[in-house]
Amino acid sequence: MNTSGNSNRDLNEPISFAQKCVISILRLLLPPHVDNEKAADYLRVKIGQNHKFINWSVVRPDGLINQDIVTKYETFPSPTRSAIFNAGKISRINVAHFMVNLIHNDILWYNWKGQMPVIYNKDSE
Repeated sequence: MNTSGNSNRDLNEPISFAQKCVISILRLLLPPHVDNEKAADYLRVKIGQNHKFINWSVVRPDGLINQDIVTKYETFPSPTRSAIFNAGKISRINVAHFMVNLIHNDILWYNWKGQMPVIYNKDSE
């Protein structure tokens, strides 16, 4: 699990200049953000998408919230909103549900293997 604030550099995801500035400041002030970037980059660059023994997917939730039950959610290859200035919401239980489904559902895994999906609650505003 990572964060929607970490761009998938394989896709050249567009972000605003203001968001780039904030992310740069976060890199300086929050070591866990840099760790997230380095971990995802290691998988993308060093392991790659077609490694003989290692398969991976980096799930990037947006703003985490608590809910008691699984609700509808959506996944996208890239953020559909600004992670800094217009963050969506996703419940922790929905993220866990998606990650478990990645393990158990071969079709879902095939769709997201070697990718960095972003996940939002369906009704995220």
